Amino acid sequence: MTTSSTFEAGRQDSSGVRQTRPAISRVAVAGAVAGNALEFYDFVIYAFFAVYIGRTFFPVGGEFGSLLASMATFGVGFVIRPLGAVLIGRFADRVGRKPAMILTVVLITVGTLGLAVTPGYLAIGTTAPIIVVICRLVQGFALGGEVGPSTAFLIEAAPAHRRGLYASWQLASQGIAVTVAGLTGVAVSLSLTTSQLASWGWRLPFLFSLLLVPVATYIRRNIPETLEHEQGEITTQRETSRLSGNLRFVVLGTLVLLAGAVSSQVGNYMTTYAIQVLKLSPTLAQMSVLVGGALTFVFGLAGGVLCDARGRKFAMVTPRIALAVLIVPMFCWINAAPGAMSLLITTAVLASLTAASAAGGLVAIPELMPAAFRSTGIAITYGVGTAIFGGTTPFAVTWIISVTHSALAPAYYVVATSVISLVATAWLPETRNRLIGE
Repeated sequence: MTTSSTFEAGRQDSSGVRQTRPAISRVAVAGAVAGNALEFYDFVIYAFFAVYIGRTFFPVGGEFGSLLASMATFGVGFVIRPLGAVLIGRFADRVGRKPAMILTVVLITVGTLGLAVTPGYLAIGTTAPIIVVICRLVQGFALGGEVGPSTAFLIEAAPAHRRGLYASWQLASQGIAVTVAGLTGVAVSLSLTTSQLASWGWRLPFLFSLLLVPVATYIRRNIPETLEHEQGEITTQRETSRLSGNLRFVVLGTLVLLAGAVSSQVGNYMTTYAIQVLKLSPTLAQMSVLVGGALTFVFGLAGGVLCDARGRKFAMVTPRIALAVLIVPMFCWINAAPGAMSLLITTAVLASLTAASAAGGLVAIPELMPAAFRSTGIAITYGVGTAIFGGTTPFAVTWIISVTHSALAPAYYVVATSVISLVATAWLPETRNRLIGE
């Protein structure tokens, strides 16, 4: 039964009798979503203040050298994600979703606190950049481990006919994080002078997020546990068996999600693309990030609704085909007539169709996994897809532009990865009416 504040998640046992878990409040679900948004905020706010972080901790090789060192440290967070995905995903499948989600909040807090309070290079020397790198590793590890347990929780907590909508909050919360990070960055930048930003102002957004940590932790400590499998220790042999038994879905899931990871990073790359290739103002370039974040939120949820109404594969395929068809003409337009309208509309189309399609994948893949492997499975597919394909997108696109001298390189890259994902999606079964049990 669904009420205004609680719902029951249905499953079916081996005898075909419908079972229900205890009702789970929407506040508990909101807590999972809010914690996820907070962790993504902490991770992406770094990029907005990379210049000042570089000057503070990496005063080497001049201005450009410090920025490169800062961005390399940003990339470290992507590299460590798969490890966090595997280890925390296994922990969530062994012990439960709730303790895993509490663990990720604690870890992201440690990393963020370290970034916010560590003295600069001039104060403590080489210890400063070492601490910053460690903090980024901790943040990336936590974020890699967050997606699996939180997505599994949303899938398991939702009523069967609303799993698409509830799971799509995983993606929508990332849109919230990007939007809030962008607004916070703009607000801080407009409120302080350049010297204040460079000296201490860049630390404020990190400290702001720390104020919300106790709330997120409290809510997560009070959410119910949704993992239901046999009691007792899970042996390594059985875990290996589960991986081998679900390897097909892990591989296909990674290929399905890679297009979303690439498209998302191309959207983030639009700031650099607007400045370096289109020669537009930095302020306008930053506006594209805000547009992308807001529409990721809106169309992430729309993709979840579409999943419930028309099926997972329809939601994955239709927006992805539309993006593959539209992206090259859109990039032709912004290069022929660079300006606010062409940039923001292209960014809007890219973010909207990417979010709608990606939402379907984040629903279907965990639905294919058994409960005792669900968190690990989605964590691996998302972590690998994001780290290997998404994390390398800015470099790959920049390299292709330099080699081909074509400003359309990002669009062609999106088309190529979209084709790969569409082929992988064709091999996945439809999970709209699938019963998820133990």
